[in-house]
Amino acid sequence: MQYLKFEKPIEELHNKLAQAKELANLKDVDASKTILDIEKQIQETQNKIYNNLTAWQKVQLSRHPNRPYSLDYINSLTNGDFIELHGDRNIKDDKAMIGGWGTIDNQTVMFIGQQKGRNTKERQFRNFGMANPEGYRKALRLMRLAEKFKKPVISLIDTPGAFPGLEAEQRGQGEAIARNIIEMTRLKTPIISVIIGEGASGGALGIGVGDHVLMLNNAWYSVISPENCSTILWRNWDYKETAADSLKLTANDMKKNKLVDRIIKEPLSGAHSDPDAIYKSVKKEIINSITTLKKLSIQKLIKKRMDKFCNMGIVK
Repeated sequence: MQYLKFEKPIEELHNKLAQAKELANLKDVDASKTILDIEKQIQETQNKIYNNLTAWQKVQLSRHPNRPYSLDYINSLTNGDFIELHGDRNIKDDKAMIGGWGTIDNQTVMFIGQQKGRNTKERQFRNFGMANPEGYRKALRLMRLAEKFKKPVISLIDTPGAFPGLEAEQRGQGEAIARNIIEMTRLKTPIISVIIGEGASGGALGIGVGDHVLMLNNAWYSVISPENCSTILWRNWDYKETAADSLKLTANDMKKNKLVDRIIKEPLSGAHSDPDAIYKSVKKEIINSITTLKKLSIQKLIKKRMDKFCNMGIVK
C-alpha cells in the first residue's frame, strides 16, 4: 500500500496495528483491546482526513499510482469481452488512446479512453496518457463507427493533457481536438463521459462532449493543471496548492458550475482502496444514463447536447 504525504498519520496507525497483531501472534498476548482501539483511531483519522480534503489533495489522489485506469474499468464493466480496435487509418495507432466494442448488461457500447501506465516501461508505451493527434482521430473514427451501428459511446477521461510535442503540433493537435468537439456535439448516438482521474484542458475535452458528463468525487477537471498554472502566474511550481484552490477544479465545483451532471462517490480513501466498489458504482451510473438517453429521439438528443454546452460559462 502506497501512502501520500497527507496520509502519513494513517500509515503510522496501520503500522502500529500490524505490530500489535504480530505481538499477539508471536507471544500469545491478549492484545484485542489494543487492536480495537487502533482500528477505531484509524477510522476516526480517515474520516477526519478524507472528509476535509483540499483541492490539491484531491489532485494527488487522482494521480495515485494504484488508482484504476481506463482499461481496468473497461475489463470490469464488460467482464472481459472488450474487443480493442486500433489505428486512425492515417498515421498510426496511438497507445495513449484506447477504444473498442464491449458489452454492459447485454448492451453493446463503444468504449473510448485515455490509458496511463503502471511502471516506467508502460508509461513510456502509453505516453503517460497524453494522446497525439492520431489518438483523437482514432477516437473520432470509433465514435462514427458507433453512430453507424446506433450504439452508445462511453468515454473515460484520465489525462494530464494532450501531448504538447513539436511533432504533435505539426500533425495538427489543435485541429484534431477541435474537430472532435464539433463532431461530438452532433453525433447521432448517446455519449456518456466519465472523468475517472485527471481531466486536463483540451486533452480531456477532446473526448468529453457528452450528453451526460459524470465525475468521480476525487477526480479533477480544469483548463490547466495546478502546476502549469503556478508556473505561468508565479514562474515556479511552489504555488500549485493555491492554483488548485483558485481553479475550482474539484467535482463539487464542477457540479456547482453545471459543467458535470452527476458526481460518483468513491470509497472513503479513494477509488484505489476498493476498486470493485467503484466499478459497480460507475456501471450503475452508466446503465442509468443509457436507459435515460435511449428514450430521446436523435433530434432531441443532439439539441439538448448542443444547448447544454452552449449554455456553459454564461453569467446572468
